[in-house]
Amino acid sequence: MRILGIDPGLATMGWGVIESNGYKEKLIQYGAVITYPRDRFPTRLASIERNVKALIETFKPDEIAFEELFFSKNITTGIQVAGARGVALAACQAYTDKLYEYTPMQIKQAVVGYGGADKHQVQMMVRMLLGIKEIPKPDDAADAVACAITHAHAGAGREQFRIK
Repeated sequence: MRILGIDPGLATMGWGVIESNGYKEKLIQYGAVITYPRDRFPTRLASIERNVKALIETFKPDEIAFEELFFSKNITTGIQVAGARGVALAACQAYTDKLYEYTPMQIKQAVVGYGGADKHQVQMMVRMLLGIKEIPKPDDAADAVACAITHAHAGAGREQFRIK
């Protein structure tokens, strides 16, 4: 199964593609969609949509997993990031309805074995689980790969994480 993991963001939207046979995961590719504050908000959203569609066309994932948004401070930034997530979600829905979502805590639990793990622990486990030499960069790409790994590990229980 080929899984596209997405860590939603407006300035940086991380993505990672893995293949899983149910026992082992293999990294295919990772990266980030970058938009710039100098551009108008609608222009940034259009760029995200184009890039997500291009990722889907290139990698043809069987399923797509998103990291759930979490905001603790700036509501204005949160609304813009939610807009970016919405655009990415709509682009993915046009391709498949096999869309899933995991909280940051669920991802940490699945990848590290501890829901309170820090970012560096998650990154190191991503590197180890995939047997790669370097931690995916930027951090948002590593988070997206971790989300894809989480989805691969969800197994038969993955339906409970389907976006409704």
